[in-house]
Amino acid sequence: MNPLVAPEAGARTQRTALSVNVNKIALLRNTRHLGIPDVVKLSRIALEAGAQGITVHPRPDARHIRAQDVHDLAALLKAWPEAEFNIEGNPFHNLMDFVRALKPHQVTFVPDSEGQFTSDHGWSFPADLARLRPLVAEAQALGVRVSLFMDPLPEAMAAARSTGAERVELYTETYASAHGTPEQAGVLARFTAAADAALAAGLQLNAGHDLNRANLADFLRAVPGVLEVSIGHALIADALELGLAQTVRDYQRCIQRAFAPAR
Repeated sequence: MNPLVAPEAGARTQRTALSVNVNKIALLRNTRHLGIPDVVKLSRIALEAGAQGITVHPRPDARHIRAQDVHDLAALLKAWPEAEFNIEGNPFHNLMDFVRALKPHQVTFVPDSEGQFTSDHGWSFPADLARLRPLVAEAQALGVRVSLFMDPLPEAMAAARSTGAERVELYTETYASAHGTPEQAGVLARFTAAADAALAAGLQLNAGHDLNRANLADFLRAVPGVLEVSIGHALIADALELGLAQTVRDYQRCIQRAFAPAR
């Protein structure tokens, strides 16, 4: 059973699923007018290689994923019922139009500004609580699971749950920056505490941002209950060296190592 599309799957024994963020493929394509690389074709290759989902983050300026890509990928995912389509973005910008039209498996609410370089912080509570609640409810009424992009703050998890959201995606940039340094253990402990608090509040867990082949297994070994990781930049960069199919298989091996019994 795919933990991406099975909301009841949350035990530690359930292996984390890999969702490939294809924004950077679109960014490369957009530098010319030739239609290559083909976002849909490469997404299919990722799925064939074992990815359990595809993630996109269509920004209002369409600097990478464009509206047509989102619709084309939704059509592709209809042929992959065991895989998930996750659309990320700010629900106060252009995101809800895609949710209403396409009803993806999951929507990840991210509090980024229109011109932001990349997502770099999570929602703030109680400041964002009242305005998020009706949009969470609207998405859920359409049959769409809602995840909130969150910093690893244990004290914020109960408030995140009070929006009605089913999941949070832990923003992992601080962990990635600390990996391999003396600060790694302390930073990772904060993520573990945030995950414990989220699970105690009744939330399920996703994670993403700057995870890569070097740091992924360590993160998953330490942080309980992560159902999904969404990885884009590092995975697409690795694919330039290894090929996309081989890269997806390598990331799956990283996940497998995290769940292997201790020796």
